[in-house]
Amino acid sequence: MKITIGDVAQRANVSKTTVSRIVNGNYSHTTEETRKRVMAAIEELDYRPNALAKGLKSMKTNVIGIVLSNLKNPFWITALEGVEDTCYELGYNLMICNTNEEPEKEEEYIREFEMRQVDGIVINPTVRNYNLYEKLIDSIPMVVINRRIPGLATHNVVFNNVKGGFLAVNHLFNNNRKNIAVLAFNNPFVSTWRDRLEGYQSAILAKGLSTSDFKELKLEQSNKDVKTQIVNYLSQNRDIDAIFSTNNMITLEVLSALKEMNLKVPEDIAIVSYDETVWAKHLNSPLTTIRQPGYQMGKIAAQNLIESIQEGRKPKPRTIELEPELIIRDSSGSLIKK
Repeated sequence: MKITIGDVAQRANVSKTTVSRIVNGNYSHTTEETRKRVMAAIEELDYRPNALAKGLKSMKTNVIGIVLSNLKNPFWITALEGVEDTCYELGYNLMICNTNEEPEKEEEYIREFEMRQVDGIVINPTVRNYNLYEKLIDSIPMVVINRRIPGLATHNVVFNNVKGGFLAVNHLFNNNRKNIAVLAFNNPFVSTWRDRLEGYQSAILAKGLSTSDFKELKLEQSNKDVKTQIVNYLSQNRDIDAIFSTNNMITLEVLSALKEMNLKVPEDIAIVSYDETVWAKHLNSPLTTIRQPGYQMGKIAAQNLIESIQEGRKPKPRTIELEPELIIRDSSGSLIKK
């Protein structure tokens, strides 16, 4: 049975006019509580007005939606520039949403994109809404960036994070570091951090060491006091002479922790950080980093998505893997012989 706007209005206990306003993104005459109630009714009834209105669906809006996971991370500003510049060059507008790694927010944003009839979606997923992603690739062109969604046949633009992790740790070994720790957020859904951890482990084993030599601190991202977790770990493992940080947000916490412990970089502990940032070279001990071509990733994702939209087809399920680059500076102890 076809679900109508009247069904949604009845379920949410509002008028059809109110539902229509919310569906079209006009919230000026509705409260937040009403909007949430209508959105919940739409989800429960699986009401998809634009998807069912074939006449309207045939019209292009020249709008692309992008769903990002954490705009606090400076890496995403670079990636977003790649998407935005490409959209502008090719005559498309961009709607930007930030989930902050919350699957509920991600689902809400995707539903709104569908109702606003965006022509396609670029997404860095939380990887926690599998059924939604599965439905999405059947209804709208979509390109997944940075992370992989296991078991989903979709178009991916990602980085070789295993290689990046290996490059970082191998470089530290080449600088005569013996006890290297890796720090990552504890999120089993994020392939990037898992891959970087795999790169770390591969470099340890390639050195002839064993799994007992792994020094892995998995940080709880929900715990706001990340620095305290790092200080406690380093206090309990005084032999650590190098750190591979898998995320630039973690790196800032590492630097703060080392300062609190009166440990010098790189004399006491060397550091290699994932992601090249504008501030990396300006630190007192300029930071050795693994650079990811974020702008290129955003550009390629937008180009492939728009090409699919213009040709009236879904992006072919394939993976484009971009290569990392080691940027050597003082923090990794390159000038120090231990």
